[in-house]
Amino acid sequence: MVYLKYLFWTVFFLMAFTVLHYTLPQHDIVRISDTYEKRVDFGENSIFWSNQGTGEAEGTANRDVFFIQTVQTNDRVMVYRNEDTGWGWPPYFKFDTANLQAEAGDLKSTKSAPNWAAIKHYGWRNEFLSIYPNAISVREVDGPDTRIIPWFNIIFLTTLFAIFWAVRVRWVRFRENRINPKIDEWTDGWG
Repeated sequence: MVYLKYLFWTVFFLMAFTVLHYTLPQHDIVRISDTYEKRVDFGENSIFWSNQGTGEAEGTANRDVFFIQTVQTNDRVMVYRNEDTGWGWPPYFKFDTANLQAEAGDLKSTKSAPNWAAIKHYGWRNEFLSIYPNAISVREVDGPDTRIIPWFNIIFLTTLFAIFWAVRVRWVRFRENRINPKIDEWTDGWG
């Protein structure tokens, strides 16, 4: 029974970590090489795409999606999608897809004259499943060695840990003061 308990908590924390890793914002320092728009037909990977765009008809099987092509500081390419999150999950309340695409297009540069940008995004990139991280914002930075401290993630994870710890401490106290004495009282009646 103890193994089952540890298995349950391991799976629970692994799933929580996965959800947090997917939804919390991340920052990449990149050189934007191109921006484009493409008609996408949604298939098996549709859970990784945003719902219909804000103001679009529901239930459409395809739609136009903006993409931002970049080159990272280690010369690896990364492609980001640029979709509104609207009022859905994750709660970024992003409604400025067209503006972000214009800002990214303005920051395009070549390898010989690089212009570095910080892209804030959430999600994962998987070439096999055609999954793209969703760009939330883009801004110009001084160079490829610019350090960005993820203050939101630090504050959010600290607060989440503090809430978890507070609930855990209260549960342990409740169990020791209320449940365990009743169990001892009940089991003493057997003896």
